[in-house]
Amino acid sequence: MFDSLAEKLNNAFKKFKNKGKLTEADVKEGMREVKLALLEADVNFKVVREFVKKVTERAVGADVLESLMPAQQIIKIVHEELISLMGETNNKLQISSRPPTVVMMVGLQGSGKTTHSGKLAGMYKKQGKRPLLVACDVYRPAAVDQLKVVGAQLDIPVFEMGTDVSPVEIAKAGLAHAERHGHDMVFIDTAGRLHVDEVLMNELSDIKEIANPTEILLVVDAMTGQDAVNVAESFNNQLDITGVLLSKLDGDTRGGAALSVRYVTGKPIKFTGTGEKLDAIEPFYPDRMASRILGMGDVLTLIEKAQQNFDEKKAMELERKIRENTFTLTDYLEQFRQIKDMGSIEEIVGMLPGVKPGALKDAQVDPKVMARTEAIILSMTEYEREHPSVINASRRKRIAQGSGTKVEDVNKLLRQYEQMNKMIKQLTGSMMGKKGKRRLRLPF
Repeated sequence: MFDSLAEKLNNAFKKFKNKGKLTEADVKEGMREVKLALLEADVNFKVVREFVKKVTERAVGADVLESLMPAQQIIKIVHEELISLMGETNNKLQISSRPPTVVMMVGLQGSGKTTHSGKLAGMYKKQGKRPLLVACDVYRPAAVDQLKVVGAQLDIPVFEMGTDVSPVEIAKAGLAHAERHGHDMVFIDTAGRLHVDEVLMNELSDIKEIANPTEILLVVDAMTGQDAVNVAESFNNQLDITGVLLSKLDGDTRGGAALSVRYVTGKPIKFTGTGEKLDAIEPFYPDRMASRILGMGDVLTLIEKAQQNFDEKKAMELERKIRENTFTLTDYLEQFRQIKDMGSIEEIVGMLPGVKPGALKDAQVDPKVMARTEAIILSMTEYEREHPSVINASRRKRIAQGSGTKVEDVNKLLRQYEQMNKMIKQLTGSMMGKKGKRRLRLPF
């Protein structure tokens, strides 16, 4: 995420770091590099001009130029201005005091409205809400079916009236249905077009008038950069949106949309889509994003991801097994799955402080390794997973065939498991004092 921008900014900062004392000319030279980095990241030119102006004004002050560590002072200023640019604080979804809370999802075709309508509904369902999805996209082929599939996967009901009824009538009937059946949140999936046009906007205005939404969220594809900003401006002028959801942010190496959209529209980024899975959606925190861009990490989001995938009962059971030296291949697989659910290795490591953005771009982190590990273990019998010592040459050959891998892969996995088991035994041995057993506190 934003690797390209982050790398260019860090290169620009090297001009400051290599000098013990800075002059006003040094600052302006370095800020030219920052300006180029932002423009190459497809950040809106008005945003770049204002950003560079603010940072330069603060950076040429006496507090910076006379500081013992002026380079760090400038990075601190850039960090603060990035936060200001993206919105200072996290803006939560407004919840209506009189249910249902109505969220109208708008945007161009292909931006991810349908999928992210489901993602948002799923997020609030986990928080105890009773959401309803309303299918108002009657133009795109299979749009209604897609929403129904998403709803089924999340166990969230979908209200639809086919494709022969006007979206305005569907929205009206959907709200009535929500009130009758006690749904406290309604997500209206509206139709998109390949470009902003008058017919689309008029229809959305009619839905807005009949639904009186609490929130109008614009879904924009972060990877479209400057185009995303232009789309946001057009929708905001017509509908007065309340916020933005940036989809496909995980694939955006530049950051043009994220750094521009709030400045241009005056409306906050409220959520980001960070992957294809239906739980790959996060609230947008400007301070955390600014820290990640500058290589300061994002420990808070990493902790939240870990908490979401943390099962206290499983953790207690795992602690017991480690204490008793009964850690099996089933437990080994469970740990792999928990790590996989937190996201890619690059994403997790990228949230750690001190890891420079883009540092892992050449690292050979194979995303297929976990899938191969899972396939091998699941190809074993339950007895083999609980008693790996019985896995002889013939069993290894059978397991390899069943998992579509090679015997060498099976051997490698078993060696890794044995190494982990030895490490666990050493750990438990060091935690056992002469006075008897002590409670083992796991680091995970």
